[in-house]
Amino acid sequence: MDATVPLWLKLAYTLFLLILVPIYWVKYKPANFLWFSDIALFSIGIVLWTENRLLLSMMAVGVLGLELVWNVDYFVRLFSGVKLLGLTDYMFQQDKSLFLRGLSLFHVVLPAIVIWLLTEWGYDTRAIYYQTALAWVVLLITYFFTDPKENINWIFGWGNEPQKAISPVLYFLIILLVYPLLVFIPSHFILQWIFN
Repeated sequence: MDATVPLWLKLAYTLFLLILVPIYWVKYKPANFLWFSDIALFSIGIVLWTENRLLLSMMAVGVLGLELVWNVDYFVRLFSGVKLLGLTDYMFQQDKSLFLRGLSLFHVVLPAIVIWLLTEWGYDTRAIYYQTALAWVVLLITYFFTDPKENINWIFGWGNEPQKAISPVLYFLIILLVYPLLVFIPSHFILQWIFN
């Protein structure tokens, strides 16, 4: 590893988490922390202090592509008013607290930190296996212990609402395959190509 994470970044990131966690806990309830992006937010906090390249790479495989899509959706709408995917609709709802929406800007900072650390440390190719296992555990917990109306990680339907077209169990099994096949594996090969 060439670069050591500066102390100011570790402290600032940790302070941000100390502000975000109790607010999200009260406003969105603990199940909200099962979103892959929230897991990545906490994991990168650990990475900043431990400099664990495997954990960094797991988060890169798991969410970097999704976070970049979030950013495209957000900035296109911010600067042009054009709604692309609707992933960031909540960021433009005037009835939502500006402070809460501001906390969600971690989606902008998170991929920048991940890319910077990958540039410095490289990509650990074992991440694909560990991230898939972690994702399956998270998806199982989400499926069995969260409210379908929350639809965390789209485990009950693609978008904001649970789907009703097929059996929930069949949809769940499809989602277990969709994340690795459509997100993790392509991300793995792209990260391997760019950062190794």
